[in-house]
Amino acid sequence: MSMGRTGDRTADVVIRRLSVFRKISPQTAAALDDAIRGRITTAVAGQELVTEGDPADRLRMILSGWAARYKSLEDGRRQIVNLVLPGETCDAQIYLLKHMDHSISALTPVVYAEIERERFEALIAADRVLAEAFWCETLSDAAIQREWTLNLGRRDAYERVAHLLCEVVERLRPVGLLDGDSCAFPITQTDLADATGLSVVHVNRTLQELRSAGLIVLRERTLTVHDLKALKDAALFTPDYLHYQALS
Repeated sequence: MSMGRTGDRTADVVIRRLSVFRKISPQTAAALDDAIRGRITTAVAGQELVTEGDPADRLRMILSGWAARYKSLEDGRRQIVNLVLPGETCDAQIYLLKHMDHSISALTPVVYAEIERERFEALIAADRVLAEAFWCETLSDAAIQREWTLNLGRRDAYERVAHLLCEVVERLRPVGLLDGDSCAFPITQTDLADATGLSVVHVNRTLQELRSAGLIVLRERTLTVHDLKALKDAALFTPDYLHYQALS
């Protein structure tokens, strides 16, 4: 299925995401919305938004759906190095590089905006607060990457999976995608394995342990966490590395 164009989406979810870093004015929101309109693209699950080695000449903002940044070996083994959730930007300053050093693939059907370098630079040059918000998002992404490295290097399987679940909840919260103590969790156990450096069998066993402990319910692509504090304690999770509260 080829990518299509749509014109009925707005930047609302992106504004909510950026607002955890800097206060976005109505005028700024309108300018960003105008920059996005007419540049909206869709991708089906499994389709690549951009591939390692492609020119890094534009940035992408996820308006709905889940994507993943990943690296892979020549034999096809894949490591997901971060998730890209609704409202998030795929590297706001990526165009400063010549080519992509990783790939981004849709894990679910995705709606996203593509903005060329010239238009984005004009947008942030006209608004210092918006420029700072995008830089803060980039710094938050780098901090997330460091935390994922810690996950792979030092947390055990139980802590790794629990930590990823906690992080997803905290990243979905500011964009309004929590429904009480539940949220969409549309990725597969294979995706979870590729994100946590575990086998699918080990992921399945770990999810069963988290269920048995009463910490999570995973049913029909929905995650429910009745006691988030207990899950955070099990994961050794603190949200400080996201830098939301410090920059609000």
